[in-house]
Amino acid sequence: MNALTIGKIAKGAGVGVETLRFYEREGLIKEPPRRDSGYREYPADTVDRVRFIRRAQALGFSLREIKDLMALRIERGGTCAQVKRRAETKIVDIEERIRSLQRINRVLQKLVSACGSSGLGSECPLLDALEDGRQ
Repeated sequence: MNALTIGKIAKGAGVGVETLRFYEREGLIKEPPRRDSGYREYPADTVDRVRFIRRAQALGFSLREIKDLMALRIERGGTCAQVKRRAETKIVDIEERIRSLQRINRVLQKLVSACGSSGLGSECPLLDALEDGRQ
């Protein structure tokens, strides 16, 4: 197995060194053994693992959820059906966030259209609505 330094892993995965250290602290990647010089020696497959983490994050999975997904790959009893259920749950979550963002957008559109944009900030209807909770 070809061991790589933290800098080479970071460059290969397109992340910063601090990101790798964070992933170690969170248990997403294992803390590698150190050389006599004190440098960490990461296995080369760490690049693939970090790329997996980043792609899963881009799809909206939290670090906890990603950890669960990775565990399903290595557990003897982990199944594709379990992964599918987690993805379906994530889809429902994303759809709810989209609806929530659409509601926020409608409220902001209404507030912006009510604002004449003239006058002082202390007399702004948009700020008044935010202060009074009228939305």
